[in-house]
Amino acid sequence: MTSSEADLQLLNDARAWAAQDPDPRTAATLTELVKLTEAGTPAARQDLEDSFRGTLQFGTAGLRAALGPGPNRMNRVVVRRAAAGFAKFLVRAVAEAAPGTRPRAVVGYDARYNSDIFAAETAAVFSAAGIETFVMPAALPTPLLAYAVRTLECDGGVMVTASHNPPQDNGYKVYLGRHAVEESGRGAQIVAPYDARIAAEISSVGDLASIPLAQDGWTVLDDGIVQNYEAATAGLADRGLFPARELKIILTPLHGVGGSTAVSVLRAAGFSDVTLVSEQAEPDPDFPTVSFPNPEEPGALDLALGTAMQANADIVLANDPDADRAAVAAKDPDTGAWRMLRGDEVGALLGAHVVARLAASGAESSGAQAAGADAAGAAAGGGVFANSIVSSRLLARIATAAGYAHEETLTGFKWISRVPGLVYGYEEALGYCVAPDLVRDKDGLSAAVLIAELAAAAKAEGKTIFDTLDELYLVHGLHASDQLNIRVGDLGLLDAMMNRLRVNPPESFGGSAVESFVDLAEGSEQLPPTDGLLYVTRDLSRVIIRPSGTEPKLKCYLEVIQSVGSAAELPEARLAARAALDRVLTDVREALGL
Repeated sequence: MTSSEADLQLLNDARAWAAQDPDPRTAATLTELVKLTEAGTPAARQDLEDSFRGTLQFGTAGLRAALGPGPNRMNRVVVRRAAAGFAKFLVRAVAEAAPGTRPRAVVGYDARYNSDIFAAETAAVFSAAGIETFVMPAALPTPLLAYAVRTLECDGGVMVTASHNPPQDNGYKVYLGRHAVEESGRGAQIVAPYDARIAAEISSVGDLASIPLAQDGWTVLDDGIVQNYEAATAGLADRGLFPARELKIILTPLHGVGGSTAVSVLRAAGFSDVTLVSEQAEPDPDFPTVSFPNPEEPGALDLALGTAMQANADIVLANDPDADRAAVAAKDPDTGAWRMLRGDEVGALLGAHVVARLAASGAESSGAQAAGADAAGAAAGGGVFANSIVSSRLLARIATAAGYAHEETLTGFKWISRVPGLVYGYEEALGYCVAPDLVRDKDGLSAAVLIAELAAAAKAEGKTIFDTLDELYLVHGLHASDQLNIRVGDLGLLDAMMNRLRVNPPESFGGSAVESFVDLAEGSEQLPPTDGLLYVTRDLSRVIIRPSGTEPKLKCYLEVIQSVGSAAELPEARLAARAALDRVLTDVREALGL
């Protein structure tokens, strides 16, 4: 096809899309792009080409992309087709597993642009397909949708959210439950092979006009679903074992939908001194006070930290916009400055706290219910702790020392939440699952309750959460981690960098010889295949390098371990760990040819 033929095809595709687009806004945008492209405007031509560069692919993360017209964007056409394909999958799966049973599904949404519209489109498609459909009563956090899938005994769930992506994005996250998936995956995000099966059903959907739409027939849930979640989540707090509640909390939802729910849950759990960051308290799809609505990004917590310093607070809690992640900041006694804790630090603190709760309530059926474990975990003999393979190895040491099993999974809560007998799981990207019987996914709200509980307990003993971390380091070694993220404009560069490492494998990192190398693409009995490389050196330094599954960047995870004999050695051990990380970081850069 010549360039002129390609241009003509592009313009014809755009006109055809605009003609059948049910959204007058995206249709008008597309019509204007066609006019500008015909007039020779390069930017319009590029935008139009990108909008029609293939079809947005459905995978284990569902769909996620910028809003706009065309098959490579998030819009009503793409959502309607995705809903139709998912509906076909649910109807087929339930008919095979439980003949004669009517499928059930629940749809939730956040406060991003078009989230409510995409949710309404999904409900109309589901209802027309014969699915008993429930819609959440308002723009609410993702954990509430995951909770609803389980508590309403649904076969499927959809959450319209782009989580912590930029304002111009939206997404479509899919959950399975009841008859549609095996027991360990009920209420969890999809994994293979379900993603491929749903994608195949989406691909088989005919013309947009062929998708039936119901005018009504779905049920908009009342606030009872929110109240039940709040009561169950607040009920995770154990006032008998950990009665302390004196804690001044600064909370920010980063313009997302978690603010009011988080405040309600924390106060119901007994933490009355909770102050919202006023500038970020209400949902706002433009996220005006942050450059990127992700607690991990530099500057995202500046307003919260400023508020905490003025209020002389004890702790800052932050959720991302859909509140499935939690961040923690506090004043570091070593420096006197406020800083955000790394996800691995919070993961270890929560893991040790869950162990303490289990130990203290051992008389109550192994304490599994008090820690939020599922019944299968209790019956299996105490439950299992889990984290993603790129997270710190400290949780494994904490769990093993306490007599609990531990498992590593691939990155993503779709894997962590499926661990049989799970009592607690986390990943370093600020995701924590402290109550898998309530929410089989990461939940920044239930995590906030237990974080507040452990921080209040430390304060009551005259300590900080940093002191609690130091106590873990004295027992298990100081685990220090860092990351190197390399963003690329050409996805082909990711393959080139990974191939470079496979062809010329590094022999050492930080001056310590590589003793163990695993190409994760080969898979193992413990882990399905994934594109990644894992190195462990003689001094137990660990390097994991993998392409991101959601962004055009290469991610490098580094961890070093320093033995610590006494509290007096901690300052020197911290300096030694930082120096070791820097040496490893230098070698990683060199291995990648940077």
